[in-house]
Amino acid sequence: MSRIGKNPVKIPNGVVVEINDGVINVKGPKGELTREVHADMNVDLTAEGVLVTRPSDSKEHRSLHGLTRSLIANMVQGVTEGYSRNLEIRGVGYRAAKQGDKLVLSLGFSHPIEVTPAPGIEIEVPAPTKITVKGIDKELVGQTAANIRDYRRPEPYLGKGIRYEGERVRRKAGKAGKVGI
Repeated sequence: MSRIGKNPVKIPNGVVVEINDGVINVKGPKGELTREVHADMNVDLTAEGVLVTRPSDSKEHRSLHGLTRSLIANMVQGVTEGYSRNLEIRGVGYRAAKQGDKLVLSLGFSHPIEVTPAPGIEIEVPAPTKITVKGIDKELVGQTAANIRDYRRPEPYLGKGIRYEGERVRRKAGKAGKVGI
C-alpha cells in the first residue's frame, strides 16, 4: 500500500471539495482550482477528508495512487495558504523591475526582457535583485519561476544569473595561466 496514497487529505474549515465524474473542484478563501483525475483512481469524500483508493496493485495504479493524493493535497493547500517561489538575481547591472503587471528584466542582453504572468500568478519585486512568484496553483507557480530562471541561468564561473533563493551553484576554477614562459 502506498504510504502517501493511503492517508486521507484533510479538508480545513472554509474549503469546499466537489467530485463530479473524475473532476475535482476545490474552493477556498484564496480561489478555486479544478483538476481532472485519472479514470482508474477512485476518489471519495469521507468524514476524514478526501480518500484516494486504487483498483489493483499493478505498477501503473501504484504510481498513480500517491500522485493523485498529492495533487489533491496541493490543491487544498493552494486555496488555503497559496504558494510562492523566491528568486534572486546576481550580476553587475542585472536587475528586475515591475511595470504594471509585467516583470521587466535587465540581464545583460541588448534589450530588456518582459515577462507577462499567467492568469492566477502574481509577481512581486521587493528589491531590484529579488523576485517573488505567488499563486494558488503549485504547478503553475513552479513553472513560472522556472521560466524566469531560464532567461539567464546561473553560470559556474562567476555565479551570475537568476537562481532560486538558497540555491547553491557549483563554482568552477577559471582558466589557469601559463607558468614559466
